[in-house]
Amino acid sequence: MSKLATHLLFLTAIYILLAAHRPVSADFKAYQYIDKYKDIAIAEMHRTGIPASIKLAQGMHESQFGQSNLATLANNHFGIKCKTYWTGQTYYHKDDDLDKRGKLIKSCFRSYNADLDSYVDHSNFLVHTAHYGSLFIYDKTDYKAWAYGLKASGYATDRKYAPKLIKKIEKYGLNNYDFSPNPFEQNIR
Repeated sequence: MSKLATHLLFLTAIYILLAAHRPVSADFKAYQYIDKYKDIAIAEMHRTGIPASIKLAQGMHESQFGQSNLATLANNHFGIKCKTYWTGQTYYHKDDDLDKRGKLIKSCFRSYNADLDSYVDHSNFLVHTAHYGSLFIYDKTDYKAWAYGLKASGYATDRKYAPKLIKKIEKYGLNNYDFSPNPFEQNIR
């Protein structure tokens, strides 16, 4: 084999290796996430009244499209912390809790056996926590009211939380899932 052929073969191998390790785009991750969890979000919407668009946008945002340590190691897609009454599994990592001296400490987060458990618990958490009760006056198709209502109810400390959710909903057309038929009724027929 000539030096030129060897050099070309080497460059081709390098190109293939580099091409195989290209970062996956955020849009690709978003659509993978949506495809994987949309049916759960729709089912939970019909069970509880929480818009599927809100559930998907929150899950995408809080779990970094299902790629965060909290999502991959604890199946927690919504960043729900333990709370004093939580008796289930736990996962600890640094978030925003401080000790008495102002030093960042590990926070206790809920951990689940499966992603489905996280989605169901998120719904139950909103339904059964008093300060989220005002959300349920909003129609399940009013994702903007839900996004701002979540922020106003204290779900997140980020001042731009609602606009971030709305941006994801509109960019990926998540509000279309808010009009999905009830899968429980479809299976009966």
